[in-house]
Amino acid sequence: MNGKIVTVVGGSGFLGRYVVQHLAQAGFRVRVLCRRPSDALFIKTSGVVGQIGCDYVDLTKPESLSGKLNGSYAVVNLAGILFQSGRQRFDKVQAKGAELLAMEAKRSGVMHFIQLSALGVDKATQSAYARSKLDGEAAIRALFPQAVILRPSVMFGAEDNFINQFASMGVLSPVLPLIGGGKTRFQPVYVDDVAEAVLAALTLPAAQGKLFELGGPDTLTFREILKYIGTQTGHQRCLIRIPSCLASLMAIPASLLPTPPITRDQIKLLKTDNVLSGEHPGFAELDITPQPLSAVVPHYLARFRK
Repeated sequence: MNGKIVTVVGGSGFLGRYVVQHLAQAGFRVRVLCRRPSDALFIKTSGVVGQIGCDYVDLTKPESLSGKLNGSYAVVNLAGILFQSGRQRFDKVQAKGAELLAMEAKRSGVMHFIQLSALGVDKATQSAYARSKLDGEAAIRALFPQAVILRPSVMFGAEDNFINQFASMGVLSPVLPLIGGGKTRFQPVYVDDVAEAVLAALTLPAAQGKLFELGGPDTLTFREILKYIGTQTGHQRCLIRIPSCLASLMAIPASLLPTPPITRDQIKLLKTDNVLSGEHPGFAELDITPQPLSAVVPHYLARFRK
């Protein structure tokens, strides 16, 4: 091990487990901070004994950050939420929380800061989620001009809540919804490629201070993604167009569930394409070749097949 500590905030999530694994393999000591450290204990197996530790942090509680970044060489902020619940609000976690984290990193003498944002947030400003991500980027830039910001498209992988969600819906339901007609375009990106980009952003001097857009090689509409999932599982379903205004009304009762399948804010996001703008560097500049859907998705959708 090189002895340098990289603190990963939100390291127990979908992307976090892959980021921690890449960092550990590169020889860093990794400190994982999250709201439920017991949920992150499995991550310790990604490294040798003592290489990975877990501790508690809640970005909506500034006092929980005190001293947690001491000795850190770098901070990777993966903390984010897809829907609001209780204290977990977009502005508190993704805007103010990111700012508080950057302030604590400055006080602790952290050298490098990597911020995970999302592709298209600068175009989807009608969404509270997108606005909070942009505010978080700005707050971090003000404190860390050399911070690296990564904006990935929707991520896929064995544990994802995107491809898997619609595959499971296709098993149970004879119809699937096409919100807004299913015309929204995506460039789905493999989660492990994004994790590799985090490591590259940390170790490549040329990456410092830049914003990277990360998209996979496939550009597909929402309709095409659902059809692809159906082809892989053998459950081709009738795709029903639902106008955005009607979907927004349907999302009101759905938002009351502990884990809502869709929210009104997510419907606003679906009005904007989630594809590379061409205005920023991407995987090529990080010397990474992203994997297509066909190289990964069929393997983990096998459990849904007839």
